[in-house]
Formats: sequence, C-alpha cells, structure tokens
Amino acid sequence: MERSAQRLGRALVVIVDDRVAHGEHDDTAGPLVTELLEETGFIVDGVVVVSSDTAAIRNALNTAVIGGADLVITVGGTGVSPRDNTPDATAGVLDRPIPGIGEALRASGLAAGAVDAGISRGLVGISGSTLVVNLAGSRAAVRDGMATLSSLVPHVIEQLSGLEEA
Repeated sequence: MERSAQRLGRALVVIVDDRVAHGEHDDTAGPLVTELLEETGFIVDGVVVVSSDTAAIRNALNTAVIGGADLVITVGGTGVSPRDNTPDATAGVLDRPIPGIGEALRASGLAAGAVDAGISRGLVGISGSTLVVNLAGSRAAVRDGMATLSSLVPHVIEQLSGLEEA
C-alpha cells in the first residue's frame, strides 16, 4: 500500500536487545519496522539499539522526544523475564498513557495465535508530543503490531499535531 505521498511525520525505532547491543546477534527487527513505518507514511530517522538496561532505554526514549520524533516504536523487552525492562523504562517517560492501543495490540496478537501476546507488558502513550509504542521482539509480533497500529497511529499523530479537532 502506497501511502507515502501523505507523510505522517518522523519516527525512530529503538531495538531493546542485549545480544544485538553487544554485537552478538544481528538486528532483524529494525529493518522490518523501518520498512513497515515507511509504507505507512513515516520518515524513519533511524534505528537505535540499546541494551535491556532501564536507564539506556529511558535515555533513548527521551532523546527521541527531545529530538522531535512524532512516533517512537520500541521493539523487545516487553515480557516478564528479569531483563524485560522496556515497559518500566517507558512508564517513566510517558505523560499520558493510551491503554486502549496496548490492549488492541495484545488482543490482535492473541487472535493471531501468539500466546505470548497475553503476557506482554508493552505500553503505549504520549511523551510531550511524541507517541511511544512498545512492541514485543519477535518478527511476528512486529508484523502483527504494525498492522494493528497502521489505522490507529495516523489518527493519534493528527490529533497531536493539531490537524484534527479532538
């Protein structure tokens, strides 16, 4: 689907993965999210890879917000293991949560047969004028999540930019 003629704004992808951050594994999620964001109509400023450290995640999110990104998609670290810190770091950055989008992401994942979607702690919300979305780290979760977000995110971005009356 070619929606790139209507640019929705700038996006940044944050990959949260200790193995990728330490060069032990290649990042496969970043290029996928970038492609899907560009198809949706975003200009992707880049992909940042950080370890699962709460401070590193929070710093990446704050940098994106301060840098004026309209959308930040984090990938990874949303589960229940001790190193899954993305929602905890995100909670410290959000000004206003949007629980309905997080619930929609979990519901669509469960409907697609991804049992892990039910234990995702991923958050969605607003920090300043930036929409922040946590996605799980699997390629299936990214594809499903981006499909769910494709109709919701443009509406939120329009409201945040004042293009649509709330």
